[in-house]
Amino acid sequence: MSVKKLNHSITVLESLLEKQAISNPKISRSNIAWHIDHSLKVINNVSTAIQNSDPKSYVNNFSLLGKLFFTLGFFPRGKAKAPKHVLPPEVIAKQDLISQIELAKNNVKSIASLDKNAFFKHPMFGNVNTPRIYRFLYMHTNHHLKIIDDIILNKIS
Repeated sequence: MSVKKLNHSITVLESLLEKQAISNPKISRSNIAWHIDHSLKVINNVSTAIQNSDPKSYVNNFSLLGKLFFTLGFFPRGKAKAPKHVLPPEVIAKQDLISQIELAKNNVKSIASLDKNAFFKHPMFGNVNTPRIYRFLYMHTNHHLKIIDDIILNKIS
């Protein structure tokens, strides 16, 4: 998975800022701003975690579930609950989203220079190291972009 696809996903998130207030409770309890904010928080928190990790302590314990989802290339809807540290605040300011987008762009650039065993601990997948990071972040962001598309198009999957 290339950095190009992840950067494109961030650009798409950015293009959706004007639609941040749109919601559709039949699709998601959260509005578009929530999905943008959450996606950016994941990119930025994962980037910080892998930058601060100790590559020497990396253990390849990538789970069967992780291998399955990475092979399928997507996450199913409604099966996981976001950890508290990546949950958006009650009120999501557009300026905060803009700041997070800029930070995400810079963080994505910095991943390329990390040791291949820099990693973060995923609650269901185990340790996700640098070679898997772009795919994870792309799949996660794309998962939320599909939900946003359905909110905008008023589709029920």
